[in-house]
Amino acid sequence: MIKLQENLKKITFGYDYSTPLSLLLSLKNPNCSNTLNTIIFYSIDFRNINILSELFNHLNVLESIHIVYCYFLDSKFIQQINNVTKPFKLKSLILNHIDELLDPLIQKSGNYLENFRIPKFGLQQLLQPIKLYCSNIKFLSIQLHYKNINLIFDLIKNIKQNLDYLIIDSSIIFQVFGDIKFNSTVLQNLGQILPLKLEYLNLIINESDLEIFLKNSQNTFIKKLAIRNAKDDGSQDILPYIKEYIMKKKRVKYLAISGIFHEKSVDLFSLKDEVKEFQLYDIQVLNYNDSVIDVYDFIIK
Repeated sequence: MIKLQENLKKITFGYDYSTPLSLLLSLKNPNCSNTLNTIIFYSIDFRNINILSELFNHLNVLESIHIVYCYFLDSKFIQQINNVTKPFKLKSLILNHIDELLDPLIQKSGNYLENFRIPKFGLQQLLQPIKLYCSNIKFLSIQLHYKNINLIFDLIKNIKQNLDYLIIDSSIIFQVFGDIKFNSTVLQNLGQILPLKLEYLNLIINESDLEIFLKNSQNTFIKKLAIRNAKDDGSQDILPYIKEYIMKKKRVKYLAISGIFHEKSVDLFSLKDEVKEFQLYDIQVLNYNDSVIDVYDFIIK
């Protein structure tokens, strides 16, 4: 029980808690209120939780709040957060979907917000308030959509000074809007607005568009680059592009790719001769699946 724990500093409420209300209330005891600095809500249904403002106002040293894949962030939830009189230090907002207008939540969080995932059907609603109120984003996961390209690019430019981790799914833009000239322009602009240095970039992209992106992002050094081919039709070998724009220019330290190599859809990690060649350029090839960031693991580190 939480009441028996002293000096509790971090707690996670996970999806296996069907009714976390009593557990939330127990955080008000002195063993927690003056020591707890981190709360993680993971896949929690907020529908029947009505004590959030009371709870957050009672915690005296809370430094970070993380909301990850939770449900019913609705008007009742927003009103409770608005009633919090202390700074609402929401550090992570990872969304699978949007229940209602979240502008007030984003505005109240402001520059405390560092980790952010926008669902594909929430781009237009959320990008503008994020751009206005949150300039300290370090982790961004986003799916490009042809209706919001300019807004997305403006957001990346606004936060590029602090941005370290970027996950971009560009596949949908070309499935919906398959104009080659349009695709090339999008990828060229994307490559040109990236920060000069990234800790991590995960790019889901069609192999036919990869060369354009790599060619126009040559000023960016990426510590760990993960690339996944968005469609598996075996139409194009991407290895020549990888060697030309990444390996020979030593633009990465770690590389993980799931794509088309030698006319087969494989993980680059499985091609031992190719792995050895990359090692000659001080590039370590990793398994793609092992290189994909798990958001929860990333947050709790």
